[in-house]
Amino acid sequence: MRHLYLQIYVAFIAILIVFLLLMSMTWWLLRDRDDRIFLDGMAVLIAEVVPPKNASRDQLDKAVGKLSDIFSAQITLRGEDGTLLAHSGDVLPAPSPERERSGIRHGRGAHPMAMLRLPDGRWIVAARERGGSRYGWLIAIGILAITIAAGAYPLVRRITRRLETLQVSVEALGAGSLDARVRVEGKDEVANLATSFNRAAQRIEKLVNAQREMLATASHELRSPLARMRMALELLKREDRPELRAQLEDDIAELDDLVGEILLATRLQAVEKLERDAPVALMTLLEEEASRQNAKVSGQSVIVHGDARLLRRLIRNLLENAQRHSSASEIEASVCKGVDETVILRVEDRGPGVPEKERERIFEPFYRIEGSRETGEGFGLGLSLVRQIAQRHGGEVRCLPRPGGGTCFEVILPAHRVRRS
Repeated sequence: MRHLYLQIYVAFIAILIVFLLLMSMTWWLLRDRDDRIFLDGMAVLIAEVVPPKNASRDQLDKAVGKLSDIFSAQITLRGEDGTLLAHSGDVLPAPSPERERSGIRHGRGAHPMAMLRLPDGRWIVAARERGGSRYGWLIAIGILAITIAAGAYPLVRRITRRLETLQVSVEALGAGSLDARVRVEGKDEVANLATSFNRAAQRIEKLVNAQREMLATASHELRSPLARMRMALELLKREDRPELRAQLEDDIAELDDLVGEILLATRLQAVEKLERDAPVALMTLLEEEASRQNAKVSGQSVIVHGDARLLRRLIRNLLENAQRHSSASEIEASVCKGVDETVILRVEDRGPGVPEKERERIFEPFYRIEGSRETGEGFGLGLSLVRQIAQRHGGEVRCLPRPGGGTCFEVILPAHRVRRS
């Protein structure tokens, strides 16, 4: 049986059948005891109406007739030995000689007979004149079971149909259809599963599209240093020119940096948590990197929690970006404490600035602002890595205008809190 809805439905029906069987067995085992208690009580009450043994036949017939009218039943009065004393309606058979207590006799007829043993030993045998079949309760239970089974099928089918729809979308996503989504129905666990699938599919689509775009742009960016290197090598074959060797070394370094940034960007996209997580003196990192760029540094010593290598790369990329757009004397970097236990890192320059509508897009890989496509100048992966590193540390980065002209990059990171023992 391959379909889940059939397995659930069959299991439900099996449980229903077992329940009905147990209920029937319990009723069958307990009914005789309950019947005897009830009939013995009825016998005591009826004995108050039935005349004593020495009463005349006419008195007995009247008493039996009265009981027949009260209970709307055929009633026969018999002695201890089974002899017929009086009756109303058909003469009912005597109890078997081995019966000693009140009970119900289930004969071959349509209606059972009640045998009541009176305190003086006589017997009252009663049978309903009209009534339903002795199997009426079985018919009622059967109808109930069929109704429950019929009502359970659409419910089970609805649940499993949504799972089947989810399966189709999962297979479509696995086959390469990144836009595969599932319609969320209801508020149960299946709906939560569909929501989780849609969220995961959206993230996968975003990551794959970002990888495709980055690889396509990276392949284009790699051609420029490779072409320059190829041309320099051709010229070096003809004559030894020191400036070509220096240019070739710069191109190799540029190519190496670009490949390293691509690998780092790919690794950051693939992981959710930092590989290293330890206290880091952010001011120390800033001073070390700023000394290489001759940038001005100010601020206070603060501690953040994270990966020192990634944070160093974040600072270096911000300083190198500022140097490309401004002179070293105009670059200022600082660290200070922010509100709500945060740390703010700022790198400011006096470059041409970034238009307001471009301040978010410059963090995209290899993005070039309007007017820079002709010159070939762009932002590469540097600022994109800055944002990814900040986000992996639970922070954020934003591009702001610097008062007096230029650009200010502001990184906000959570401060490291010392745990008290």
